[in-house]
Amino acid sequence: MARLKVTQVRSVIGTKHNQRESLRSLGLKRINDVVVKEDRPEIRGMIFTVNHLVKVEEVE
Repeated sequence: MARLKVTQVRSVIGTKHNQRESLRSLGLKRINDVVVKEDRPEIRGMIFTVNHLVKVEEVE
């Protein structure tokens, strides 16, 4: 199964509450934090919510 490397590149200051909670659920707390997650629809949905705050790469 594919994996996604998610990096937070922008601050959460001024964002909506649901966007902050999506980042927290992904495991991102501050700029330049990196997490590797399984490529699942739930994770894709959270990434879609905060796509302007993160950078996503596919890793194997």
